[in-house]
Amino acid sequence: MSDSDLLLEICVDCLESIRNAIDGGAGRLELCSALSEGGLTPSTGLAKIAKRISSIPIFAMIRIRGGDFVYDPDELDAMLHDVEALKNLGINGFVFGALTSTSEIDIESCRKIIAAAKPLPVTFHRAFDDAINPYEAFDEIRNLGFSRLLTSGQEKRVDEGVDLIAKLVKLSNNEVIVMPGAGLNENNISSVRNKTGAEEFHGSAKKIKAGKAKIAGDGGATVTDPEIVRRMATILKKKL
Repeated sequence: MSDSDLLLEICVDCLESIRNAIDGGAGRLELCSALSEGGLTPSTGLAKIAKRISSIPIFAMIRIRGGDFVYDPDELDAMLHDVEALKNLGINGFVFGALTSTSEIDIESCRKIIAAAKPLPVTFHRAFDDAINPYEAFDEIRNLGFSRLLTSGQEKRVDEGVDLIAKLVKLSNNEVIVMPGAGLNENNISSVRNKTGAEEFHGSAKKIKAGKAKIAGDGGATVTDPEIVRRMATILKKKL
């Protein structure tokens, strides 16, 4: 992949952020609700309008609730219905991850989601960063047929996990795309790119939204900033 082909995925949870990410030059959207919870499944209404206004691919988060990534059969059944509904709206791919109670990849749940999503690609999200053995988990993710892995390298922030990410990029053998994310911004994206050798990157490019009253206890309304997206995308286009 050439420098001009490096891709920036932006996670969004509202129509304003969708428009701003597209205007800023994002290459793909991760569509969610409740990014304050780490991203949950978007409503079908939001997905339908997103598809109508977007000129770039949209991957939908499949996550029924916040908290851990250990799901019971009813929760998984609900998420399978979400995959079917979103697939019928023309979503381009999905984002999912599930673990067992012992922090290993939940192989059966993943198989069911991948089967429901076919032929669309599925990204394994940052549930990976809670896996007890990253190398075994990576092999299972690859063998299951996930197209991508979103990871911070099992650290809180992506710039702290670059060593593991770089190792996973080398181990991937072009069979699964390793996509750094979590705390990725215009100040560290160049360094993360250089240190990992990754070709796709994930961020939110958020700013506090001016003029919006804060609800007690929250951090203020946030929205994707098109200028931040534009600067991050521009950095990726620069040659190493």
